[in-house]
Parts: sequence; C-alpha cells; structure tokens
Amino acid sequence: MNRRNFLQTASGLSLSAVLNPLIARSEGFLDGSSDPATGSRIKRFGDGRDWFFEKRYGMFIHWGLYSIPAWHEQHQWRGRIERDKYVKLKDLWNPVKFNPEQWLDILQESGMKYLTVTTKHHDGFCLWDTKYTDFNTMNSPYGKDIIGMLTGACQKRDIPISLYYSIADWNHPNYPNQGRAHELQPQPQDSPDWYKYFEFVKNQVIELCTNYGKIHGFWWDINRPAYRDTSVNEMIRRLQPDAVINNRGFDDGDFGTPEREYQADTSLSFDRPTEACQSVGMESWGYRKDEDFYTDRHLMRSIDRFLVRDANYLLNVGPMADGTLPAESLAILERIGAWYNSVKESLENVTPASPMTTNRRIMLTSRGNTLYVHINTELPGNVVKLTPVNTAPVKATLLNDGRNIDFAVRMNPSDHREQKAYLNLKNLPVEELSNTVMVIKLEFDRSLDEVVQPESPFDGDSRWIFS
Repeated sequence: MNRRNFLQTASGLSLSAVLNPLIARSEGFLDGSSDPATGSRIKRFGDGRDWFFEKRYGMFIHWGLYSIPAWHEQHQWRGRIERDKYVKLKDLWNPVKFNPEQWLDILQESGMKYLTVTTKHHDGFCLWDTKYTDFNTMNSPYGKDIIGMLTGACQKRDIPISLYYSIADWNHPNYPNQGRAHELQPQPQDSPDWYKYFEFVKNQVIELCTNYGKIHGFWWDINRPAYRDTSVNEMIRRLQPDAVINNRGFDDGDFGTPEREYQADTSLSFDRPTEACQSVGMESWGYRKDEDFYTDRHLMRSIDRFLVRDANYLLNVGPMADGTLPAESLAILERIGAWYNSVKESLENVTPASPMTTNRRIMLTSRGNTLYVHINTELPGNVVKLTPVNTAPVKATLLNDGRNIDFAVRMNPSDHREQKAYLNLKNLPVEELSNTVMVIKLEFDRSLDEVVQPESPFDGDSRWIFS
C-alpha cells in the first residue's frame, strides 16, 4: 500500500483531515479555498478591520446606573422598577474613583488586547456627552464624559476600543416598548414611534463615531423589533472604516456573538468571524454586590475552546458605582491572566489544527512545525493519545509551567484492532493542575504534514512487543 492510500484509510479520515488542517478548514470559504496567508477557513476583511484577527482576547465592561443598586444590569426590568423611580439614580451617579488608566493597566496585565464598553444599556442612560437626551452622565453629579475619557486613554496606548449600544431603550418616549423580552410594558406617558426613535439612534451613532477619534468596533444589542436597515452600518463604516460591527444590529454585520455557555458547541472551527462573550459573574454582567462567580477552570476552558477555533473572546467585568473594579473580579482576572500569559503562544498567531486528531477530548493549534495540544475538557486519566499521529516530537513542554512531558509512540492494548502505534503524552499532572487548562507544546523535526507515517509497529523488527 502506498503512502497516500494508507493515509486516506488510516482511522477513517481523509488525507486532508489528517495531515493538512489548512485544507481541512477550507470548506468555510465560498470559493472552496483557505486563506493563503493564515490557513484559516475564515476569510479576512482585507482592510483596517483585520485588527480583529490580531487582537483576539478582550475585556468587556458593563457599567451604568445599575451599578448603584448593584443587583443586575437589567435591574429596572427584572426588578419591575417604575421608570420615575429608576431615573432618580442619575442624581446619585458620581463615580469619583473612575480612572481609565487603571482599567487599562488591568486589561494589559491580564493579556487582553482590546476593550468593549457599554455607552448606553437598555435603561437608556448614556455615558457620553450626547445632545439628544438629558439622561446622561453630563447631567449627573459626576458631570464628566466617560466615553471621552476611555477613548482618549485607549488611543494613547494604542488599544482598540469598541462601543456597545443597546437598541432597546426603557427611557426614551418614542421607543415602542411592548413587554417583549428585554422591554418594559407599554408606558402610558410615552409616544411610541419607531421611526422617530430610529432617527434618535442614528443621531447618537453619529455622535459616537465622530466625536471621539478613531474607534475599532460597534457592538449592537437587542434589536427586539428585528428591524432591518443596512444603511446604519454603512454609515458607521464611512465614519469609522476600521470598526468591526457585530450581528445584533440592523443587518448581519461582520461577526457573530455567541454568549455565556460554550459546552454545547462541539464544532471544530467557525466559518465566519466570531467573538464569544462571557462574564466572570454567573448572574449579572453589571456589578452585583452578592455575585456568584464562575470557576477559573470553567472560564479558562471557555476562553481556550473559542480561541483555538480562530474566534475572539470578550471576558466581562462590571465596575462598582465608584468606578473601581470589584476585588473578586480583579482576583479572577489576575488568575486567568496568569494562565493566559503562560500559554498565549498557543493562542496567538496560530492556525486551528483540531482535524489532525480524532481525539475529541483535546483541541489543537499549530505554527510551523509546532503543534499545541489544548486539554480543555475533563480527562479520564493521565494520558492523551493523538490518534492518528505516530511520530515522536523532538520535545514536549507543558506551557503552563515549563516542565517536560513524557511521550511515546506505542501501541496500547486498546489499539489492537488497528494494530498501529500512536503518539501518547504520558504521566500528565492532571491532579496537580486540575483547576486549569493544560497546553502542551510539541516540537517536531519535520512538517506537520508528515507526522502520520505509513509504518505500523510490526513493520521490520517486531521484537519490541516482547521487551
């Protein structure tokens, strides 16, 4: 049997799926080809928006009046608070300890590369100097333009900033609240008129896209009327050509936005730009005084499983009413950041390579002759078998702490049907590092196209079986 026929039948995988992850991912391109520069099945924009593919990991900030009662960012809706009572929180808005430089210090120390921040959440309170509503930070005791402060600080450090904007609005009299999800019941004092409200939205978008220098993204949320109008995003692109736009606005935008849970998603890659988002808190994206928090392991697995598939990831924290980040959130960011910084070479400027193995307990990325093994699910034991890879690496290193990892190309008793030997990573410190995601760096002396060899353990001298 020649090498090509052997590889096409080995483990029931095609040649491309086993040896060439660049080809294996190509089906995501409309013309059936992969990106020649990156090997990704996700086509780049080919313009200034491509920063999105370089700055994979970012910080999400949900901040507004809801940080004062400190229960949920949708406090008004979930708590059934009357509007005339909720709006009085504006008179208490005075985040005197807000310092954008401190936020950005934490962002950079945590390995994050960009920032997305709420400019207006569903409650309608605006964190910038807008002339289209007086329900904003300038008409509060604080009296400062928070978005102006943040964009200026980001631009000084060359950190991309993306602006979140909620289409749903519980304060504006023209928004047609109908009691749908994330809407109030119809308000007797309102004058619902979608087209008047839509003009308000466009005017505010123009403010955000013209008054604060260069921005890098626009993050829509809650288009409950499901209104379609491509002209709005076209306007954003004219005003801010480097801004990526998500898919929750008035058309499909540039990228998808899966939220919160990740475990039900078993795909090996994405076919369009994607940015997942998750919060450190289990209940609220805004600051919650009595919050319940995800485990480090849960967050690391979520981050890892998206980044290895060529997606972006936003990890959210909710600042307190005074403008500082909660101690619990800071501690989580510090721990997640320590992990991320130790394994980031396996997540940045790499190619998704999971089709190279049939082992679905792990995922793979690659760069050159190096393969990275991401252990982002629960292992049943202390070994990982990289079926059908049967070439030993020159070196195997656990990126988390730099230790060497034992390995062997061997036929296990469980491989008796195939009668083939495969690469095994042995004696993994699964108990010691049970609260993290381990990433193992495998350095080969040959192209990754050649790590599956046609020889079986019985080719030539088979005396090894008795040793």
